[in-house]
Amino acid sequence: MTEPPRLTPRVVSLGCRLNTYEGEVMRAHARDAGLDNAIIVNTCAVTKEAERQGLQTLRRLRRENPGAHIVAAGCAVQLDPDRYAAMPEVNRVLGNEHKMKAESFLPGANDTVRVSDIMTVRETAEHLVEGFDGRTRAFVQVQQGCDHRCTFCIIPFARGNNRSVPMGRIVEEVRQLVNSGYREVVFTGVDITGYGADLPGQPSLGQMTRRLLALVPELPRLRLSSIDPAEADEDLFRLIADEPRLMPHFHISAQAGDDMVLKRMKRRHARADIIAFCNRVRTLRPDAAFGADMIAGFPTEDDAMAEASYRLVDDAGLTHLHVFPYSVRPGTPAAKMPQVDGAVIKARAARLRDKGKSAMAAWLQSHIERTVSVLREANETGRSEHYAPVRLTTPGIAGEIVAARVMSADADTLYAEALQ
Repeated sequence: MTEPPRLTPRVVSLGCRLNTYEGEVMRAHARDAGLDNAIIVNTCAVTKEAERQGLQTLRRLRRENPGAHIVAAGCAVQLDPDRYAAMPEVNRVLGNEHKMKAESFLPGANDTVRVSDIMTVRETAEHLVEGFDGRTRAFVQVQQGCDHRCTFCIIPFARGNNRSVPMGRIVEEVRQLVNSGYREVVFTGVDITGYGADLPGQPSLGQMTRRLLALVPELPRLRLSSIDPAEADEDLFRLIADEPRLMPHFHISAQAGDDMVLKRMKRRHARADIIAFCNRVRTLRPDAAFGADMIAGFPTEDDAMAEASYRLVDDAGLTHLHVFPYSVRPGTPAAKMPQVDGAVIKARAARLRDKGKSAMAAWLQSHIERTVSVLREANETGRSEHYAPVRLTTPGIAGEIVAARVMSADADTLYAEALQ
């Protein structure tokens, strides 16, 4: 597939891949409503910094586009609608339920603020996304919301409880995306390993994924966005062992490597569970790569606890680290716990990031002289099956999958020669 032109209305999605998916739904609604001059900012609230970036983005976009119809939507809006409604830069304010509804974008809508109680929503709105602006991989929402209440996390109060998309609808959407030329699909959601608990028969993520791959044999690559090690089911492990179309890159919602911190976070796994998950997957798929979300400086974390998280990188064999300095979220239990000094949090986060960069660099070096499968993203760049950034020696068509021989590597990129 050739790289598509940038589309109107314009969407700026901050934060997670689910926001990227929802951004395309909102773009279609705004386009169908005739809001061609709209700029939609899908905000994030996972940290204070994410909220700050959303506010900054809205102000900048207004300065650069004085005549645009600016829509503020998403998690930060859901949690604090009055703040966004009071912004002179914003024309319309939509919470997480209303942003997915076509009527919310009608030009004649009388109310400019539409935010309802997300905890009362029981179903996930079903949509068929035709494509993704400027992207060669497609994101498919398989569930929404979360039933768990980790002490640091505000997202369930922005997204609501777990709501799964029926299998048939997922199959229909993936099939349409493949027919449109997409060669890789990424399952996304808030807690994708919680999939199916609210559906008849309670199908697991592994069962749904197995059925999807059987019904859409023409899909070359399927990727999972994030896995909770406490929720991985046996069907998922069988797929890891037997299904080459399931990409061997697994991102774990780990958060910490110390058992006391994990307990205070109200996570449902222990340090040993993270290591056991990685070891089991590595046994089934020896070439598997692992990433993890990690929080530095959680309340009450001392030096020994921080050291346990640092060691987890080696003990579990992690290479793709997403490190978040702990951020106080008002209304969460962790906000009332004894806090770690901000400078200490910053230093611990920097140390974890440096550890992750070192692990990534060593892992990339191990790929020299290997053959990798690369999904081209833009001309000479792409991602391997393990989600490693790859720069190819020759240009090609965005969206195609090519075999490539790795010739060298630096700290964050593989350099390879296409073999076809």
